[in-house]
Amino acid sequence: MDERMISPMDHDQQDDAALLANARRNALGRLVRCLFAERLLDPDALLWAHDGRQAWFPLWPTRRVLHFTDLCAAPAGTLQNRGQIEVLDSNAIRHRIDDPAILMQEVAPCLAISPAPDGLQHLLRDVENSIENDILARRHRQNWSAELRRKIAETDASGFLGYLEQSLPPHLAAMMLDQWGALEGHPFYPTWKAKPGLAPEDVVALSPEFGARVRLRIAALRSEWAYVEKMPHVGGYSEWFSQNFPDLWQGWADGLRKRGKSPEDWLPLPVHAWHLENFVCREFASEIEAGVLDPAGPEIETLPSMSFRTMLPETQEPRPFIKLPVAIWLTSEQRTLQAKSIHMGPRLSTLISGILSGEDELRDGLEIFIEELGAILHHPGTGDEHPGRFLSVVYRNVDALARKDGLLPVTVAALLTANPVDGRSVICELIARGGSETQADVAAFFRSYARTVISPALAMYLRYGIAFEAHQQNSTILFDDKGRPRKLLIRDFGDGRSFAPLFKERGYDLKPFSRKGILPTTFDDDISLVRSFVIDACFVCHLHEIALCLSEQYALMDNILWRVLREETERAFDALRPRMLSDAFWAEEREAFLDRPWPTRSVLRMHLERYRDYRVEHQLPNPLASAQ
Repeated sequence: MDERMISPMDHDQQDDAALLANARRNALGRLVRCLFAERLLDPDALLWAHDGRQAWFPLWPTRRVLHFTDLCAAPAGTLQNRGQIEVLDSNAIRHRIDDPAILMQEVAPCLAISPAPDGLQHLLRDVENSIENDILARRHRQNWSAELRRKIAETDASGFLGYLEQSLPPHLAAMMLDQWGALEGHPFYPTWKAKPGLAPEDVVALSPEFGARVRLRIAALRSEWAYVEKMPHVGGYSEWFSQNFPDLWQGWADGLRKRGKSPEDWLPLPVHAWHLENFVCREFASEIEAGVLDPAGPEIETLPSMSFRTMLPETQEPRPFIKLPVAIWLTSEQRTLQAKSIHMGPRLSTLISGILSGEDELRDGLEIFIEELGAILHHPGTGDEHPGRFLSVVYRNVDALARKDGLLPVTVAALLTANPVDGRSVICELIARGGSETQADVAAFFRSYARTVISPALAMYLRYGIAFEAHQQNSTILFDDKGRPRKLLIRDFGDGRSFAPLFKERGYDLKPFSRKGILPTTFDDDISLVRSFVIDACFVCHLHEIALCLSEQYALMDNILWRVLREETERAFDALRPRMLSDAFWAEEREAFLDRPWPTRSVLRMHLERYRDYRVEHQLPNPLASAQ
């Protein structure tokens, strides 16, 4: 057909069909990866063709066979589906599988677990919602990318990153990259875009991958109904708020006075606008009626970060991040902000800051976003903070983004996201700043990158028992003007795990948080849960994904980056050995990281079992062991 005869509506229909097909491929790829990685389907049962690409998987209970036309086996037991999936019935008739629901129905009788009665139904609902939201996000990304290409061309900037550095203050450039990196999501979540119950227009209006701007209401909470946790340098809650948000404070206090209330009796409490309108005004109606919560107040426009509910005020002068609960189901969990986060964020920030102040070498390679202050609804009579998981706040200092040293902060997930200029991953633009992109150049860049992440992460864990959740969302890398990684910047300590005997041995203390029904994060007897936290977040979800990305982008051979990763992990252990508490502990940990299988969260299994256990794990083949 002549292209001139195709109407704009036909073009839109073709575009929508392509977006739907792509979204389904994405969902199928994630499901295949999770099913085999978690051994819900036994990867050893795959029958491979001589080309190492085609594979067949027998479905014995139904006498059918899955056929993968292009299945790539990568390190750490990673199976990447790049072709078609077919099912062959008992008559050898082929049926192509384009729908994730059909795939799951085909494999359901062969799963290694028994899902909850409604587990498969809920999974398929969330996968379908992910597909719908994926289409929305990628349609928006097409327009956003075109707009950025036009602006970059007009300014004659040196690429996407150069344009952001040239046109925005450092904290807003970093936040733009954070939102840009929100497109792809957690690598092992099969329901990465699921927001069931949220209307499509709200998905677009509230989500970072759409470059959203979100209003926060500064409500008022009676002072005696709040529990406040703060770092030692912070005075009072209201004093801190008035210093960091002076205009908001003035408007908030003036509004209270006009309503006949004294600001001294209240605390300013930010509330996400959607959460306020759709949840708080209904669920906390009795507290509002009783004069415990006043939902009126001034508003501020913010940029939602990759986490959806951690917001940065969009101001030229940097203001603290505001982390809030939002009663929305995101990726299978309701994003509350529990008492644990309020209590432990400032406490761990204090502990880590104290360690860094006395460790020059560690401080040279590591920075943190300190969580200075938190507050939660706390019943003054019973001490109950459980309802407060929907009325709480943590403030995170933004100084680490307001750079004056020329370093560019890039959230790790953004490194793996397509550049609007050339479609390659953003990390490639940084490598290209070095002048060339040969295999040797890429390997040298990755060596420097791995060292930047591993050295501080292992030092904090092995010497002080502190595990950073250093996955793609919580990790930011600081790059110099030549594109070289210089520092690791870590955020989010509310769920951080720690092993008390190690930091106590070195003279530090941490008050643990303990509540019935809330999983602990400070451990005294068994370090394995702390270790698995490091391996899962830092090695599996972060370094493993960077190595996969670069290997694919540059068609690297012989798993060269996995050898580099092993060498850098060995180097970090060797450097730390003289400062470890014992050789036996050093040897045990070295074997766990370098040779034994890697533990990681079984996200798909948890979903199918309806989250009856939030700590179920599976073992991945250790890619460092095979890289020797």
